[in-house]
Amino acid sequence: MDYGPSTIDPHKRNIQNQTKTNMGNIVLFMHVSLDGFAAGTKGEMNWIHVDEEIFDHVSERIAKTNTALYGRKTFEMMEGYWPTAGDEPDASKHDKEHSAWYKRAHKVVLSNTLDESAYANTTVVGGKDYAAALRKIKQETTGEILLFGSPTAAHALLAENLVDECWLFVNPVLLGEGVPVFKGIKDRQSLKLLDTHVFSSGVVCLGHEVVR
Repeated sequence: MDYGPSTIDPHKRNIQNQTKTNMGNIVLFMHVSLDGFAAGTKGEMNWIHVDEEIFDHVSERIAKTNTALYGRKTFEMMEGYWPTAGDEPDASKHDKEHSAWYKRAHKVVLSNTLDESAYANTTVVGGKDYAAALRKIKQETTGEILLFGSPTAAHALLAENLVDECWLFVNPVLLGEGVPVFKGIKDRQSLKLLDTHVFSSGVVCLGHEVVR
């Protein structure tokens, strides 16, 4: 059941974005508290609500992309779970689908320490020229580049004006303090609302495009 309006069909929006830019859009995909935090003061994320309804909604969009972007810590967590998650006897439908997607997706990781040769289908970007390297990757990519979680990486990209869209899942909770979603933005940026979706749990998905 659809519990909320969508201002633009996401299928049409993805086609419009690809046609308009002819390159990869970096989309910040993150759960956020109502007061703007991605995690608690100690990195806690036990306040994030996920269920099959949200999984299905997310999977539909992820399936249309082939590139993921992570910070090092998030990537290491993903590598410790998703490559084999779909093979477990008790694997859920979501585990099987996302595990298969993860293994075939091109993974881009912001890190100064990881050895790129140790990981399959992975590009490690680091150093002072990371912004230029990411712009080159954007030019060479068709479709969206999803930045999963990774608030520290998000801050670095926001500071360089590299984020094209924000796809935020607003959870009905106030943390009071913690790791902010938005940090390092040098100038005011206008956003255009692309779509909204309200889940039965009270989580609200908001999609915004950065207006340039």
